[in-house]
Amino acid sequence: MIKFPWSLDRAPPPSIQTDHKRWRFFERHLPNISIGLMVAMLIAAVLYPHMVITVPSGHVGVLWKRFSGPGIYCWCILGRGTVLNAKELREEGLHVIWPWDKLFIYNLRLQSTTETYNAISSEGVSLTATMNIRFQLRHNSVAVLHKFIGPAYIASVIRPEIGSRAREIIANYTAEQVYSTSRSAIEEQIRKSAVEKLAEHLNQLVQPEASEQADPAQYKNQLKSAIDFVDTLVLGIKLPATIVGAINRKTEQFYLVKEYDFRVQREVKESERKQIEANGIAAFQRTIAGGITESYLRWRGIDATLELAKSRNAKIVVIGSGKDGLPIILNNLDTPPPPEPPPDKTPSTDTPAPPNKTPTGSSPTPPDKKPPTNSSKTSDSTDKNSGSPLKLTFSDIGTFLAKISSAFNSSAPDTKSKTNGSAKQ
Repeated sequence: MIKFPWSLDRAPPPSIQTDHKRWRFFERHLPNISIGLMVAMLIAAVLYPHMVITVPSGHVGVLWKRFSGPGIYCWCILGRGTVLNAKELREEGLHVIWPWDKLFIYNLRLQSTTETYNAISSEGVSLTATMNIRFQLRHNSVAVLHKFIGPAYIASVIRPEIGSRAREIIANYTAEQVYSTSRSAIEEQIRKSAVEKLAEHLNQLVQPEASEQADPAQYKNQLKSAIDFVDTLVLGIKLPATIVGAINRKTEQFYLVKEYDFRVQREVKESERKQIEANGIAAFQRTIAGGITESYLRWRGIDATLELAKSRNAKIVVIGSGKDGLPIILNNLDTPPPPEPPPDKTPSTDTPAPPNKTPTGSSPTPPDKKPPTNSSKTSDSTDKNSGSPLKLTFSDIGTFLAKISSAFNSSAPDTKSKTNGSAKQ
């Protein structure tokens, strides 16, 4: 039970009366307040997508007004329709517009589209070219592009224009050039031609009298630079199979000719190298010809024999028949060439034998007394001049070396005795 400090007139304090009135008013209007909040929330949920717009990164928004009226950002009166002023473009971020207006968002980033076009070469060969077009929109020209071309600018402007320019440029080249050698030139010519022709055609689309914006004539030249072509790339060329085979065979023959040219150059260089080598060998032989003597060759033969004797492997040594017993290759220096055989003086059987005229006072030679022949001398000289291969062992090689050393030792005392005799005289 609440106790009030009653005044003299038995009335409650003023503050308590006010609280009771507010509470009774809230209890009386609670249903109406709930319905109003629900309606407001419903309206906000319906109008939020139309009033709050988010422009993503790399994009820009173009405002279209349904009614002429004040702008939210510029605090000025804007005419109805597309707002062409570049200052009224909505940049990245959150933006609020009137629910009856619209905001069109355009992509300012690099864009790419791939198309396939049919074309005819200068030779009349039908081909199919697959091209990739990369382009970008200009920021200040987006509003003009939206008003006179619209969001479908790729299908209505870019694809037809690039297709027309591609057919025009490809018609100036042969099928082989398009297929192999002139792709980069074709790509550059298509891009330049598209930029020129597109600027010329787009300027004809601008109609200043169709806009209710202030001073619309200033936007007449903005549309020609609205689209910036970065490049046009030829991704593939499709020719008939017979044409492709002929081009490949021609290319193969071209490189075969190049190969033969390089082979000829290599042979020329090789002949020059051999000529230089031959000149060097001839100069070397002329230089050392005066220094090679018989004594030098004999000394080298003895040295080779000693090195051969030191080897531990089994070997066959061919000893010459000269005075030094050197190998048979060096022995040819001392051995004279064999005599030529005498000519055959046997009388022919066709001519009659001359009569045997025995001089008077002489007796014929008896048959058992024939003149001696020189067969023994010939056989001896042949045995002396010919060498025979011998299979030597280590003991035979040692005996051979002992003979060589004894020959040197025997020649030394004779030299000393001659020296002493001359001194005594």
